[in-house]
Amino acid sequence: MACPENMFFLIGLFMSGVLACFGERGLITTMPDRLDVLTGSCVQIPCAFEIPDQNDYTFNSTILTFGVWIKESPQFAQSPNNVIFNSSKTDNSYQGKITGNISQKNCTTVFFNVTTSYSDKYFFRIESQPYRGTDPDKSVNIDVRDLPPSPIITVSGEVKEGTPVSLNCSAVAPCPEHPPELIWTLPTQFTPENQLQENPDQTKSVLSTVTFTPSYLHHEKNITCTAVYPVGTSNKTAEHTMMLNVSFSPKDTSASISPADPVLVGSCVNLTCSSTANPPVTNFTWFQISGGKPTQEASGQSYTLNVTVGDGGLYYCEARNSHGLGKSKEVKLAIKGQEEPVNPKVYEIIGKTLALLFLFSLIVFFAWRRRTSRLSNGFETTDSS
Repeated sequence: MACPENMFFLIGLFMSGVLACFGERGLITTMPDRLDVLTGSCVQIPCAFEIPDQNDYTFNSTILTFGVWIKESPQFAQSPNNVIFNSSKTDNSYQGKITGNISQKNCTTVFFNVTTSYSDKYFFRIESQPYRGTDPDKSVNIDVRDLPPSPIITVSGEVKEGTPVSLNCSAVAPCPEHPPELIWTLPTQFTPENQLQENPDQTKSVLSTVTFTPSYLHHEKNITCTAVYPVGTSNKTAEHTMMLNVSFSPKDTSASISPADPVLVGSCVNLTCSSTANPPVTNFTWFQISGGKPTQEASGQSYTLNVTVGDGGLYYCEARNSHGLGKSKEVKLAIKGQEEPVNPKVYEIIGKTLALLFLFSLIVFFAWRRRTSRLSNGFETTDSS
């Protein structure tokens, strides 16, 4: 004669089968679709359950209820070894515990010392009196691997020169008791903020946020976020590297003339403007200093000029994109045979210099005369005595 425990087991299995045949679920569980786990670590399975009203059974939280995890298939009658954990027993195939409160329909479970053989799909079952049920339509796929998945870096908004921006790095934490540590490698000083957060599917992840103000010097520099997972007495790491794309106005704008030496009237010269910008420069404009004021001469990065008598003088260029403009230093176009007018300030400087030299010479001269006079008087006094 079968023992009462086996009888209850068979009755529960029969009831679950009957409900499945009529398209009804004796138990409805909520859990993630997939969990990526590290060998040697633990895994927490967020889990909750409900019992549909059509079962004519109301869950009684005062009755002792046990949780059961089944591997591979919910139909375990012919494969009892697929039952890898039963909270009513102390000796299970998997070392673990149900950390949720079953009486509150929380079946969250933690398994320890995970190995690659744990990679499979798992179904949850409850066993109580008189109700027992398995959800055959919902399972969680556990994928055990030797190396952790790479963290994910995201940027909040456009990375623009002079505007604070936040960089976020997130990494899954399948074992919340030992979450990963996130380490940044950035081309600037920073103060990271780290926090363990809950995802919509109740799984956990670690988020690290860094806020800084980029400059154009940070453009195309690499940033790296490294996730360090503690596993036993060692660590396992994974990283994600991303190149910064900083938007900035034109920088290092410069103008050049070829040939740079004085040229003859009627010859050709090329003026070239160069600049660094992101996005690239959309407009180059050339100016000539005429009468002390700038006059726009041409547009374009290169400007070819057939030299006339009035073309000699100073030129500069402006580079512009959607974030602003950059202005070059002035370059000089010299024409052979033209006398270069001397800047009046040169005469002023020369005059002041000569005046200072003359004044200094007078001071030295009078000092010398005075000293000579004193010496002469001293000699005369000595002779008289």
